[in-house]
Amino acid sequence: MHELLRDTQFGLIVRFASRYRVWRYPEEYDASIATQYIYRATEAGVATSDSWRKGSIIEPDGLESVMSQASYRSRRESSYEPSHRDEKVIIIGWLPNDSQNPQNWSLGKKLFASSLVWLLTFAIYIGSAIYSPGIPGVAEQFGVSTVASTLGLTLFVLGYGIGTLILSLFLSKVPLCDRPSHSFIALGPMIWSPLSELPTVGRSPVYVLTLFVFVFLNFAVVYPKNFGMLLAFRFITGFIGSPALATGGASMADIWGPRSRDYMIAIWGAFAIAAPVLGPLVGGFASTAKDWTWTIWQLIWISGFALVALFFFLPETYGPNILYRRARRLRKITDKPFFCEAELELESIPPTQILFEALVRPFQLCFLEPIVLVMNIYISLVYGILYIWFEAFPIVFGELHGFNPGESGLAFLGIIVGTIFFAIPGYFAWKFFVQGKQATSTPEGQLPPAMVGSICLPVSLFWFGWTGNFASVHWISPIAASALFSVGGCLIFNPIFCYLTQGYPRYAASVLAGNDFMRSSFGAGFPLFAAAMFHNLGIGWACTVLGCLSCLFIPFPFVLYWRGKQLRSKSRFARHDI
Repeated sequence: MHELLRDTQFGLIVRFASRYRVWRYPEEYDASIATQYIYRATEAGVATSDSWRKGSIIEPDGLESVMSQASYRSRRESSYEPSHRDEKVIIIGWLPNDSQNPQNWSLGKKLFASSLVWLLTFAIYIGSAIYSPGIPGVAEQFGVSTVASTLGLTLFVLGYGIGTLILSLFLSKVPLCDRPSHSFIALGPMIWSPLSELPTVGRSPVYVLTLFVFVFLNFAVVYPKNFGMLLAFRFITGFIGSPALATGGASMADIWGPRSRDYMIAIWGAFAIAAPVLGPLVGGFASTAKDWTWTIWQLIWISGFALVALFFFLPETYGPNILYRRARRLRKITDKPFFCEAELELESIPPTQILFEALVRPFQLCFLEPIVLVMNIYISLVYGILYIWFEAFPIVFGELHGFNPGESGLAFLGIIVGTIFFAIPGYFAWKFFVQGKQATSTPEGQLPPAMVGSICLPVSLFWFGWTGNFASVHWISPIAASALFSVGGCLIFNPIFCYLTQGYPRYAASVLAGNDFMRSSFGAGFPLFAAAMFHNLGIGWACTVLGCLSCLFIPFPFVLYWRGKQLRSKSRFARHDI
């Protein structure tokens, strides 16, 4: 048990307060163990630079991070040299079957750590839609229109994808590692992703610190002095909560090997879908019983519970950070220059390269790489429609079928049922029985489920529209249509994410960061016109417009499946060898 607690934020505080006499590491008991950690030692200078600079800060199983992208670019384009080039250094790595390596953790510990990341994801994502049942109450209290009060939902979602310049400038003054030149920051997920990938920081501190701020900033949402303050803090809390969006999938890659990683990321994605879907259900009964502020109180309770759980029980999962802390302990114990490879690699990267990869590269790939652009638009469309339904369900089930806000929230359970009982089991079965039997895996081999999903999506929209348009049609029919929508959405999301990471492994972090930004923008913008669209066009024709729009993307996974390799061969960013 102490090995689990030792690497948590609670454990770090206990060790510091006890002057590192409590929950010690093996090398702190016996300094002679330090010799076991020597990976290789060589003279510094050109030889050292050539040896360790051949590697990079790489995510497990070949998926590279923002840091490794910057490292690769600096090795090609820069002569920037590390500060330790004139020293003899001892580079440490993992021991065989190293128990501190997250990839070697027991199955129980892996599942426990993963479940905490899933809890974090759920606690943050539910914050968007849990507000939606309180929109009429916000409009009444502050004397604004329903569209204006909807901004409380959309700004929270927008906060996932972008940041504020003031916060960026503040954080850029915080020293992030031993050398001041490496104090940098990016925007939104583009802040938290590179920050959590610094070997001197790691993922757990970013999760816990931002969640702590998230919990307490929500009190400003509960007690706003005016409508502007409410909107400002809804945006800021969404921004602060973005690490769950930016690096949750990376945490799964930290812990799980290549055979299990896709399954765990799919489960993590299921929590990301379930949270906003359950938000109207949880918030609907609270706003009916009390008022709109109780939806935010529920968010505080959920996120507060997650904060306590992560603070006490979430160990660090990022391998380079674990090795960095090991090297630092060995330097203190032995007075010898122990370093981990990622630490030296970081010192060789000019800050401008990190800023470029964190700020510029995601937009470059998102808007100038045709495959990535179309995939991002497709995923963003699905995400935007999901948030449109937060406005459509009260109309269909509240106005036409007479449900109260809590009962309207129950209608979202169709999406949960479709995800848990059909989409995820079907996707897992395909990966195990079909893809798992293939001798080789290509990016295009990830796409058959997306072909099925692309057909399910418009069918569900037409079904929902023309059965939800009439009060005479039983309410179970549009709920069943929403279940089919979740099947289509999951079968589109997971294969496309797998395709992007496998097709662009060197730029996976930038590709996914750009996707985060575009997806959040769609999710923020669509609800603003949803109510007017459904009231003016009617449920049937509004869903028909969305269904026809989704039909335009049906050919895309089929075209990529047959011609994707040829298209990738023409890209300077994509992988060409498979």
